[in-house]
Amino acid sequence: MGFALALGAVAGLLFNWATLPLPWMLGPMIANTLAAVVRLPVASPGRARPYVVAVIGVMLGAGFSPDIVDQIGLWALSFLFLAVYIAVSGAVVIPYYRKVGGFDLPTAYFAGMPGGLNEMMIVGKEMGGDERAIVLAHASRIVVVVALVAVWFRLIQGVDLTDRSQFGTPFADIPAHELLVLLVAGVVGFYLGKLLRLPAPMLLGPMIVSAAVHLAGLTDSPPPQELVIVAQVFLGTIIGCRFIGAAPRAIGRAIGLSIGATVLMLVVTFVFAGAFHGLFGQTLEQVLLAYSPGGLAEMSLVALAMNADIAYVASHHLFRISIIVLMAPLLFGVLRRRGRGAGE
Repeated sequence: MGFALALGAVAGLLFNWATLPLPWMLGPMIANTLAAVVRLPVASPGRARPYVVAVIGVMLGAGFSPDIVDQIGLWALSFLFLAVYIAVSGAVVIPYYRKVGGFDLPTAYFAGMPGGLNEMMIVGKEMGGDERAIVLAHASRIVVVVALVAVWFRLIQGVDLTDRSQFGTPFADIPAHELLVLLVAGVVGFYLGKLLRLPAPMLLGPMIVSAAVHLAGLTDSPPPQELVIVAQVFLGTIIGCRFIGAAPRAIGRAIGLSIGATVLMLVVTFVFAGAFHGLFGQTLEQVLLAYSPGGLAEMSLVALAMNADIAYVASHHLFRISIIVLMAPLLFGVLRRRGRGAGE
């Protein structure tokens, strides 16, 4: 675990020195993915993930303002089209995993759903899917989406992702009483998310409580910049270490398949964003971030790096994960019954 974090920190420093996008997450993520491929002795600091995600939740909550909250009711049409996007994306990617990947129906279905890794792994295994293949598919998807989206906005759109100021304020510049407020928001949100059984509770609980204290004017500060950097190094390292234990050939095949699946998903994302962003009253960039099939925490960090509307982006990813977790098992049951009826 220590070696993986050290490797991640060094990679983050190099990426930051090279002014690459999201250096403290992409650097550790890519370095530890490569380390897993070549069988270096890395171990995942996975037990720290709930606390790391809580820090990111507090940071995301700091981006909420009364003006943003007032707009949530105007996003209903965007949420509706997101549900359609999920259906279209699944209709494209699931056959891809069946035909190109050679997966059986349960594995292809839950590997192709753009939902949470843990949720799809658990439900997919219960439905008879290959747990390892599903995990590799989703881990690869997150790596590929975050990398491609960050590079797209930096190189193609010309968005400056080198400004680190939005990722917190230096520890020494935050008043002591505001540090205490942020600490309480993180701790209370951590347990509140579990108590309310929220999806992604360690992220959403702190984000909700943080948003509340910022909206109430108890603090104007985000979490300390140093803490946010550490959280990103941990998160990137954890993502990269998801490939530990898999054979190099299996990792290479999973990433290769994921590149194809992710490109298909992103094409659908671009079509929806390009066709409907005006209808939603949002910029093309906002809808691309909200609809991109990456992880909730990861895509929220990309949005933060772009100074995008955090509430809009995060709420759409929450909706995407929630609707997939609720509906995917039900729709799979229907699909499987139809397959049996057709003599599959």
